[in-house]
Amino acid sequence: MAFDWIELQRTAHHEFGARVDVVTDWSAPTPDTEWDVTDLIRHVVVEQQWIPSLLAGKSLKEAEAAVVPLHGDMREEWRRYSESASKAWAFADPKAPVHLSFGTVETEYYLRQQTADVTIHTWDLARASDTDEALDATLVEAVWADMNEQRDMLAQSGLFAPPVELPEDASLQEKLIALTGRDPRPPR
Repeated sequence: MAFDWIELQRTAHHEFGARVDVVTDWSAPTPDTEWDVTDLIRHVVVEQQWIPSLLAGKSLKEAEAAVVPLHGDMREEWRRYSESASKAWAFADPKAPVHLSFGTVETEYYLRQQTADVTIHTWDLARASDTDEALDATLVEAVWADMNEQRDMLAQSGLFAPPVELPEDASLQEKLIALTGRDPRPPR
């Protein structure tokens, strides 16, 4: 099935923003054990800062120079940088080269990677803030299809803990979350 990754990027940003809007405990732990809620949101916001420069063909060094320290209201920071990243994606050539830390890839690959990152961190934020963990079904389907094809590469990358074993009847969202080393089952 072909997916509209630009629309999926917007959906992922909408879902993440909805979770950011209801955060009450900014120091709550997240499933990504290195971060609390503020760290998690900061990570996602900073990733958005890179996007316009990288999509404009800048080198990593040039793009890094455009990243500014975050301050103030994290909700407002998310809105600002989410909007600028979404605009950049909307006008990007899907085949144009993008320079990333591990090499040069096509824009569409970077778009899928960023959409997956925001999607997984939306679930992290929902779990950390005890809000609705259900993600958009089409978003889950697309990210699962993309990440599952890269299962071996993801395992070797060291970006995630080993996949969590789930029962055969687990939902597609549970399988996606488990693929990234997170346990999607309700906490005990």
